[in-house]
Amino acid sequence: RCPLLDQPAVPPSARRRAMILVVILVVISMLSLSGYTFVEMMFIEHQAVDAHGRGLQSRALTESGVEMLKRFLVQEDAVIQETGGKYDNPLQFQGVQVTGDEQAAPDERGRFTVLAPLIDEEGLYTDGVRYGVEDESNKLNLNTLLLADETTENGGRTLLMALPGMTETIADAILDWLDEDDEPREFGAEVDHYSGLDPPYAPKNGPLDTVEELLLVREITPWLLFGPDANRNGRLDPFEPEGSSIDGVDNTDGSLNRGWSAYMTLYSLEKNLRPDGTPRINLNGEDLETLYTELAAAVGTEWATFIVAYRQNGPYTGNQKGVKPSGDLDFSRPGNTQLTSVLDLIGPKVQVRFKNSENPTVLESPFPNAPLLMNVYLPLLNDNCSVNASPVIPGRININQAPKVVLMGIPGMTEEIAAQIISKREPEITDIKPNRRHETWLMSELILTLDEMKAMLPFVSAGGSVYRAQVVGYYDQGGPASRIEALIDATTTEPRILFWRDISHLGRGYALETLGLALDAPPPLVLIQLFVRLFYHAPPYCH
Repeated sequence: RCPLLDQPAVPPSARRRAMILVVILVVISMLSLSGYTFVEMMFIEHQAVDAHGRGLQSRALTESGVEMLKRFLVQEDAVIQETGGKYDNPLQFQGVQVTGDEQAAPDERGRFTVLAPLIDEEGLYTDGVRYGVEDESNKLNLNTLLLADETTENGGRTLLMALPGMTETIADAILDWLDEDDEPREFGAEVDHYSGLDPPYAPKNGPLDTVEELLLVREITPWLLFGPDANRNGRLDPFEPEGSSIDGVDNTDGSLNRGWSAYMTLYSLEKNLRPDGTPRINLNGEDLETLYTELAAAVGTEWATFIVAYRQNGPYTGNQKGVKPSGDLDFSRPGNTQLTSVLDLIGPKVQVRFKNSENPTVLESPFPNAPLLMNVYLPLLNDNCSVNASPVIPGRININQAPKVVLMGIPGMTEEIAAQIISKREPEITDIKPNRRHETWLMSELILTLDEMKAMLPFVSAGGSVYRAQVVGYYDQGGPASRIEALIDATTTEPRILFWRDISHLGRGYALETLGLALDAPPPLVLIQLFVRLFYHAPPYCH
């Protein structure tokens, strides 16, 4: 007999109890799995909400940076200089902490950094950054190109032709896009060309609203306009194409190809005000008695007498020796001579008939054509006087900071002159050299003659008042970051935003070490944070 067959049979109740146990185990397993899935879903949802919230916070960090810039730029120039200036000032613009403190966790320390492209000592864009703002007057103002044509023959084309890869056909097409008529220029394109495209469209025949609008102009490609720097961080990253010969652009000067947009703007303006913020005296004002009174209070009666006499009589071309300007002017005589610039006052004599005088008197100019003396009188003359009544002047190029490409487009510019400007200039103007506050330092420091300075004066300035800022908001631990480009107009009493573009979709753009962060976080705290995140299946944010 088989011993197994002699075992007592399992009671049905026992089998039922065993089956119930299996079912219970399955149910418990399913409930556990469901609970785990629910917890995982809630954790993922928490991560998403946290990431969204931190993204909003990072945007708020960039907005804090812009507001700080507005408050910084509204200060007097002397205060700005004392605090490090606005060109390259890491203490003011790098890694500015907004949230948390130095003892807080890295993912709680929120910061912003203000960056601008770096130009080397040869005037070329280089693979680097500085911590400050970019003067829009460093660029070519597209909406003032037609004014250059009025000043110099083909002045607009000359300005454009300095850009790398620019051709006469594209330059004339840009000018045709801007001018009001439908008559194509020598190498240009008007409505006849654009109406034959698929789909057809018409040229703007007016000022541009954005630089990107140039993509509608004949033969202009995205590569020409923006170059290989896809994420707009002023450097070529590993994922961006190298070289600069695509579409005919060949930067033989060795500069970083940032595309034409790096040299173009629509917003350059400069204040036409005295250092104290009051309007400059308009030398072309019609009320000569008021003009004399204002000049006498600002620069003295000798200068006031000569300037008003010049307005009434123009330059004297005779050989009679001049005397020091003094006497009572007849203000009933009109101002028949208009000044094209303050430089018209340098050198010429004036013949004037004073009140109660039978014979005319020849006055010697108090502004001699002597470079050493120019450094004395030109700062005072330029600070207080102008031939333009407008409170702002658009479109002139900042010789103290503009890249070489932009300088070379100025009518009358040569390689030799550009090299001297770049070797002698200082990007940040200080009180040590007051003549550098004005573009006429090119003449007083023997780079240009008086006639050359007069010809170049409509195109150049010593600095503008509209600034471009790229602001990055981020956390020391990494994670979501925000990046914006903003244009701030400081020509007004309260600086205002002219342009705002969110470029966060292009990524943070810069390493945290470049942006600036605290490197002295307590190591034990960092390790504890890392352990907690790993325990809860929450990987730390990537750098």
